[in-house]
Amino acid sequence: MKKINLFICFAFLSNFLFAQQKTSTLTKQQLKDKIMGGWAGQTIGVTFGGPMEFRYNGTIINQYQPVPWYDGYIKNTMLYNAGLYDDLYMDLTFVDIIEKEGLDAPAASFANAFAHAAYPLWHANQAARYNILNGIMPPASGQWQNNPHADCIDYQIECDYAGLMSPGMPNTAAVISDKIGHIMNYGDGFFGGVYLGACYTLAFTSNDINYIVTEALKTIPAESDYYKCIADVIKWHKANPDDWKRTWYNIQEKWAEDIGCPEGVFAPFNIDAKVNSAYVVLGLLYGNGDYTKTLEITTRCGQDADCNPSSAGGILGTMLGYSNIPAYWKMGLKEAEDINFKYTEISLNKIYEIGTKHALMNIEKNGGKVEGDKVTIAIQVPKAVKMEKSFDGIFPINKIFVNKSINDEFSFDFDGTGFVVKGEAKSLVEGKNYVFEAVMYVDGTKTETARLPTKFEERRHELFWKYKIAAGKHTVKLKIINPDKDNSCNIQEILIYSDKPNTASSQLIHRFEK
Repeated sequence: MKKINLFICFAFLSNFLFAQQKTSTLTKQQLKDKIMGGWAGQTIGVTFGGPMEFRYNGTIINQYQPVPWYDGYIKNTMLYNAGLYDDLYMDLTFVDIIEKEGLDAPAASFANAFAHAAYPLWHANQAARYNILNGIMPPASGQWQNNPHADCIDYQIECDYAGLMSPGMPNTAAVISDKIGHIMNYGDGFFGGVYLGACYTLAFTSNDINYIVTEALKTIPAESDYYKCIADVIKWHKANPDDWKRTWYNIQEKWAEDIGCPEGVFAPFNIDAKVNSAYVVLGLLYGNGDYTKTLEITTRCGQDADCNPSSAGGILGTMLGYSNIPAYWKMGLKEAEDINFKYTEISLNKIYEIGTKHALMNIEKNGGKVEGDKVTIAIQVPKAVKMEKSFDGIFPINKIFVNKSINDEFSFDFDGTGFVVKGEAKSLVEGKNYVFEAVMYVDGTKTETARLPTKFEERRHELFWKYKIAAGKHTVKLKIINPDKDNSCNIQEILIYSDKPNTASSQLIHRFEK
């Protein structure tokens, strides 16, 4: 009798707590329509921005520059430029693991699927792939001292699935992202995925884009640069709600200097997560729910001009629902919805179904209810994930141009606290994969032995790097253990870091003024 009474009390308490929690109710069709809008919106956005990707770095794409869109464009792109859809097939790698192993699949399953996939990768993704293939598993694979691209955009463009399977549940999406996003990112790079994932979750339960981008920011630690950057965009939009270009210039002036990504240091190229997230938020705010304005503005911010409208288009597509995306943007979409994304066995029509199934499972797992056609979501109040910071206390101070092929040894001296050696291992025989073995010595002490594959999919994105060395003068020697006449190891550039910002330019100005 006591057991029965305890059970009744527990059931009563559970129902009472559920009744007290804020909820949102959708029909299954309404839920699916929003999930369809999210996946279709990504596809539309990345297709539209594709021709502009990294062609306009550090500059606005002016209005007189046309961006093409026509009936049949999506199908043609999926068939003949399928590599453009890394935003989608990366997501689908993780969706596929959830489908096979369930909502609680371990990080290792996602990491191994991603690392052994056939698609090419770049930046944080490729650095993480190399780490995983060489025994460094997540979360270490994404940590900044193991991954010079930790703050890059990679997980930010892959987080959509986490938001779309977590309607109204930003904290649940963040937990999923904590497991998967740390495969390839850390710090601001990880926060980008948490934040945009949260925007997706809130787009299920709000039609106010200002509320969505502001409320989602509560998932990010306020002391992080990522938070401060996005908060600035929201503030600048309030101050100048009709002038998106002024806000773009403010972003450039305050946030556009990259210190992490070796390709973005001392260069106009910028794949930093917070800056590209800022462009997404800028497009959403100034687009104000208008699909055309949102895609146009986000794309014309430049830099990663296909991934950013993909994110904006997916978030807005979720808010509007598939049925409310303007017909102009769905021209030819039906013809493409049964085409499997490259490297996958999943099409848009398949992900509409799988995504809805995963969302229903996740809703029930996290306190919601599915009763017939009625879906009740237990709304979550966003909470900040834990604080983490990449490249803390290090500053790039110099770039040394080398452009030299090495067969035995290479040495260089520097004064600072760290360095990155950019370059590539390359086979001179087509189709051959050779793996160099190389050793790095810092001040005469062996610090690392590394494998340098010539195969593009297995390459080490940078040849060598080391941060947080004691400040002062140092000598680095790189030695190739197994040189081969049919393969080359090329050093292109060396970045030098210090524990203090470079003041050479200000000193030059002072001397000039005197």
